[in-house]
Amino acid sequence: MKQRSPTRLRILWPGKTRSREWRTLQEFYLARIRQMEPCELVEAKEAKGLDDRQAERIMQIEAKNLEKHLRDDYIICLLDRGKEMSSEDLARLIGERIVSSRPTAFVVGGFAGLAAGVLERAGLQLSLSRMTFSHELCRVALLEQIYRALTILKGKHYAK
Repeated sequence: MKQRSPTRLRILWPGKTRSREWRTLQEFYLARIRQMEPCELVEAKEAKGLDDRQAERIMQIEAKNLEKHLRDDYIICLLDRGKEMSSEDLARLIGERIVSSRPTAFVVGGFAGLAAGVLERAGLQLSLSRMTFSHELCRVALLEQIYRALTILKGKHYAK
């Protein structure tokens, strides 16, 4: 029996994506990623019953829920003021991380963002853009970029 290779890539965010359209796109890219590399998606419990004005409290609750799933992972947090890199640079980074002894966890915050405690644990704070995106769009954009990075690493064609 062929043994499945250990999951080297993990993607974590709080809550399930409610919109059918965003979920469809997420599933589209996640399926393609998994054709090339084992990848785990963790939808941690989100903070509920709080008012949008309680952003700090929401971030703290969601951080606690995300941290339950973060083991000894190398953490890459998505942040609008993080480091920008090209798709080729991200491919190199993912290539290095895949062969590492530690799994890599990409962490996306909810609508309130990520708490300082999660950001402090990150080995890298990565920006998809200086612009602010909805967390649903950020999720899809991250999956697309991971897929693109893997196609670069594997030498596969990806339409630009």
